[in-house]
Amino acid sequence: MGWLQRLKIDKFLLVMIAVVAVASLFPCEGVVKTGFEYLTAAAIALLFFMHGAKLSRDAIVAGMGHWKLHLVVFLSTFALFPLLGLAMGFLSPAILSQPLYMGFLYLCALPATVQSAIAFTSVAGGNVAAAVCSASASSILGIFLSPVLVGALMNTQEGATDTLHAIGKIIMQLMVPFVIGHLSRPLIGRWVDKHKKLISLTDRSSILLVVYVAFSEAVVQGIWHQVDGYALLGVLGCSIVLLAIVLVVNTCAARLLGFNTADEITIVFCGSKKSLANGVPMANVLFPASAVGMMVLPLMIFHQIQLMVCAVLAQRYARKTAKEKRQLESAS
Repeated sequence: MGWLQRLKIDKFLLVMIAVVAVASLFPCEGVVKTGFEYLTAAAIALLFFMHGAKLSRDAIVAGMGHWKLHLVVFLSTFALFPLLGLAMGFLSPAILSQPLYMGFLYLCALPATVQSAIAFTSVAGGNVAAAVCSASASSILGIFLSPVLVGALMNTQEGATDTLHAIGKIIMQLMVPFVIGHLSRPLIGRWVDKHKKLISLTDRSSILLVVYVAFSEAVVQGIWHQVDGYALLGVLGCSIVLLAIVLVVNTCAARLLGFNTADEITIVFCGSKKSLANGVPMANVLFPASAVGMMVLPLMIFHQIQLMVCAVLAQRYARKTAKEKRQLESAS
């Protein structure tokens, strides 16, 4: 599997593609579908319970003082992305169909990732404590802000969304398990930290289950009659351009505002990510089952592109920070 590492392809994406293929060939229907829906609800609750249990208060406190950095990341995640999403409206329907454009609007409303943003920041030699604080805050705030942004963005496109009802569902199905998990950390925190691989497997299994159920319904509704190769290329191209713009804006903003290299790295990686782990379960709560597959398709593609691009970018930053460190050591 070395060629996957050279191409920076996430193995989880390949598994997800396999799940989509299985759902396309063998979609769950009838009584089986009902059983999977109950199982999915339980898996989502477990996923966010574990998110809460993994959240370390010490790490958050360590990075809280860097409020200017967090403000830049917050504006990138919840202002720049949504504005770019609205600007993409001119691409519909010539390049993006209306349902796929709605998927991009949904993507732009999501919070940042936690694990990959911190991992890339660490590899690149950035401010890890600030990254933990910023990414965690984005994930928590996104539980409330994302439904509001989804409602605002989609109402501008005449896609009615009951925002208050959506927030209520998010609180009950996502926030409550998250809070319970975090409050349980004094009891289970050591076990969670000790079994990170098992927790990661549980997280990914939950996401795959949601993807299977979502695409099963989408296949029944005829998603592959609406999305052809040209449409997928359009999503791929739009994802690349969207990510490129955000990376350039964040890099320029960090330098214009006088942040050092370590903080610039944190801003670039925390401000450019969108969370698949939050986005897929949240879509399952926010949208009708028939629409979830189309809504998360742009997110799945964007997720892989951000991993590939940021993996290369992290290595470049790592060489830069190592060089700066050597220069400081030689000067002293």
